[in-house]
Amino acid sequence: MTIALGSICGPALVIGATGYIGRFVADACLDSGHTTYVLVTPGGKCPMRAATIEALREKGAIILEGRVNGKELIEQKLKEYGIEVVISVLGGRNILDQLTLIEAMKAAGTVKRFLPSEFGHDIDKANPVEPGLTFYKEKRRVRRAIEAAGIEYTYICCNSIAGWPYFDNTHPSEVPPPLDRFQIYGDGNVRAFFVAGSDIGKLTIRSAYDPRASNKTIHFRPTCNLLNMNEMASLWENKIGRTLPRSFLTEADLLAMAAENVLPASIVASLTHDIFINGCQTNFDIDGKKEIEISDLYPDVAVRTIDECFNDYISNLNLKEGIKGSLKEENTPTPMVERLPVPATCA
Repeated sequence: MTIALGSICGPALVIGATGYIGRFVADACLDSGHTTYVLVTPGGKCPMRAATIEALREKGAIILEGRVNGKELIEQKLKEYGIEVVISVLGGRNILDQLTLIEAMKAAGTVKRFLPSEFGHDIDKANPVEPGLTFYKEKRRVRRAIEAAGIEYTYICCNSIAGWPYFDNTHPSEVPPPLDRFQIYGDGNVRAFFVAGSDIGKLTIRSAYDPRASNKTIHFRPTCNLLNMNEMASLWENKIGRTLPRSFLTEADLLAMAAENVLPASIVASLTHDIFINGCQTNFDIDGKKEIEISDLYPDVAVRTIDECFNDYISNLNLKEGIKGSLKEENTPTPMVERLPVPATCA
């Protein structure tokens, strides 16, 4: 059935709004003017989580307490508040809880669009090594359940979060690019798409209410942010005014880290391998029937460039002229380096 333009205009429920990507999505939903409900798990003593909830409340979010796998409660809330859009931004450990959420949405009958927790690669096309593959299989299971239930959906494939793609953490944009040395994956020439968190949030909300995005996979492929690691390193060197040495992580290095099966680090390593060795973000064409690129939907919307994001890091670092200068690379890169306690590419 074709949806009439503007037929979705009701309240949204964001699940996972206290998470990294979730906060961008919840903020964008509030900024868009849509009534925004936020489901939070009761209890918890994390000060940062509590502060995020309070900030969302002050911005206008209506906080609902409950668990996503509590079918009866979720069904009740969906009906009571007439929720038309549900956006899940749940973390990896809770992906399969969405199966119960799907049952609740189907029973409630109010939901006109569901955006499951994706926000990375197209999990029907990418095939990372384990343990990333198991993670993707769980997401595929959720997709198939949505389709079997006949719930209208939009799958958001936003690729990598804008920031330096560190290999051993999940929140790269929270940490600036290196100031001591670069770690390059493979030969550093495989390109990936990078998208700022604020743009992910803004464009996700637009898609959620757009009839053209109904039952479609939305790919974020901004050509201005299609870069490889060598290009990103050179851009950062230009910003800080000096040259940094480069160490190289080989394919074997990343596979070894993935094989350790230490979660979530090994999942991130396996996805980093898929991006910068296999080229999983660029090795396929978009099928126009069920897929669309975000700029085709919104050609008038400019996204933040990596150059602009790097400028933010410079401002936050408050670099002084005294530390700038030309540093020559003195050490020959080695194929294996020790781990650094810093973040990696989000997928």
